[in-house]
Amino acid sequence: MDSATLLKFLTSLATTLYLILIHSNPAYSDDEHPTPYDVLQNYDFPVGLLPEGVIDYELNNTTGKFTVYLNDICSFSEGLYTLKYETAVKGFISKGKLSSLEGVSVKFFHVSMNIVEILRRGNDIEFSIGVGKAEFPIEYFVKCPQCGCGLNCSRRQARKLMENH
Repeated sequence: MDSATLLKFLTSLATTLYLILIHSNPAYSDDEHPTPYDVLQNYDFPVGLLPEGVIDYELNNTTGKFTVYLNDICSFSEGLYTLKYETAVKGFISKGKLSSLEGVSVKFFHVSMNIVEILRRGNDIEFSIGVGKAEFPIEYFVKCPQCGCGLNCSRRQARKLMENH
């Protein structure tokens, strides 16, 4: 094989490998669809930002636009806060940032406010409601809360609370 033919062959091989690499997801095979909790971790967020029981999600890897689907409205109280997730939570995700959020709100002292942005700030998670912000240690979000009772209940209690919803 002369040098010109070898150069064409290597260029073709490199192009083919490049196309295979950019159109494949190295962390998951076609049979494996990462969970929404895996996706959160891939973007440097803890899994506990979502409640247990997410049934599906859509993610545009190019734009970061996402929608997470729950089978029912999910709410629970943690301390002075009541969090509520609609059946679809939408927004944009990038490394350490969830923005333009729709479908998740927090009630504090009988006032409900939409959470519009969540940022990872070192070992803290910052929630923005547009007019204000609150930071919490990341340790608060290592476990997924359960609809109906958050982090402080057994599965039986969660089921009973959801039936009364």
